[in-house]
Amino acid sequence: MTAEWKTADVESLFDAILGLESRGDAERFFRDLCTLKELHDMAQRWAVVRLLASGMHYAQISSQTGASTATITRIASWLNHGEGGYREALERGRADRKPDQPYPTATKR
Repeated sequence: MTAEWKTADVESLFDAILGLESRGDAERFFRDLCTLKELHDMAQRWAVVRLLASGMHYAQISSQTGASTATITRIASWLNHGEGGYREALERGRADRKPDQPYPTATKR
């Protein structure tokens, strides 16, 4: 897989995200960074990931989230054959984390 997307600016963005200490910090950062549509699109993708992981059928996911089956297929491809980011986040249970809990501290490699 190509690493062309890993620019200095992208790395700086990830560093900024990893430096956030709470859900409130993340909410403020992402609201300043993204348009409402971008936030809703990302939230929809994450909802699709969670529903795919639960075994829900594409048609049901589309009906529940409003995502097209083409979008769901693309997300499923990344979930099953991507970089592993979706799986890692699912396994760490970040979606079920309580709102006032700090995010786990990541170790730099």
